[in-house]
Amino acid sequence: MTKKVLVLKGDYIGPEIVDEAVKVLKKVDQQFSLDIELEEGLLGGAAYDAVGEPCPEKT
Repeated sequence: MTKKVLVLKGDYIGPEIVDEAVKVLKKVDQQFSLDIELEEGLLGGAAYDAVGEPCPEKT
């Protein structure tokens, strides 16, 4: 069964921290065959810049 994880980087230090967390999740998924599916969404200033609102409906 696939486990879906929504990845929200946000602003400030968020992208740096989340990028490292994603690396860990991918390694754990690979080693233990967890069948994790990562999907990125927009949040905060990045979302506002892209679509004009801080937490888009799609997220």
